[in-house]
Amino acid sequence: MRAITASAVLLAIMLGGLTFAGDGVASGEGKPSLTGSLLLGYSGGAGAQAGLIISDIAPSFPFAARLGIGYLMTDPGKPAEARINFINDATNGTPQESGHIWDFRLDFMYPLQLLDQRRIYAVGGSRHSRFTGTFNYVGGNEKFDITSNQWGAGVGLETYFSISRRTELVLTAGVDKYFRSTLSGHDTSYSPDGEAVNGRDGYDYDSADDAINQPKLEARLMMGFAYSF
Repeated sequence: MRAITASAVLLAIMLGGLTFAGDGVASGEGKPSLTGSLLLGYSGGAGAQAGLIISDIAPSFPFAARLGIGYLMTDPGKPAEARINFINDATNGTPQESGHIWDFRLDFMYPLQLLDQRRIYAVGGSRHSRFTGTFNYVGGNEKFDITSNQWGAGVGLETYFSISRRTELVLTAGVDKYFRSTLSGHDTSYSPDGEAVNGRDGYDYDSADDAINQPKLEARLMMGFAYSF
């Protein structure tokens, strides 16, 4: 809950900064336009993403800016190896696992002239991922979460097809790269710099990273609708 709250504060700060910038432009050059979107598809897992695009920020500024938040369901990793890396060598119990990602992104969107479509954008920007993998060994009396918080960057293409005056169909495809980050679970953590807290003998960050499917290099393919306010 603290991780989600911290990310929500970060998103609010970025949104406030962009809104403040837009208000400054509006007072001198005209009001920026806002577009909301809701997308479904795959981005490191199956899920949904909501976004807010601020365009026409300034007459000489060709980019639009987009803030996005998503929730994705994902395969958290290998239950047997997760147990060995973070708890013990026990093999009893029937493993059950689930995983989710809170995905935050700030993109800049540059309009392209391709395929005679009215709106196609090259998209690129920063990413922040909050990963949680839950492993439960039914009958083995063990259940624990593995978490990581990662920064990353991504690029892609996004296309808009007009449905009505305010509504458009959106298709987006791209790739996101996330940087290595500390993996924590139970009372154990492994960091990319080699430091470990209560690490198990013979195991390190590489073995933990191999066991856990925190975001790494992720393809992105989503579609949905956008509405201009």
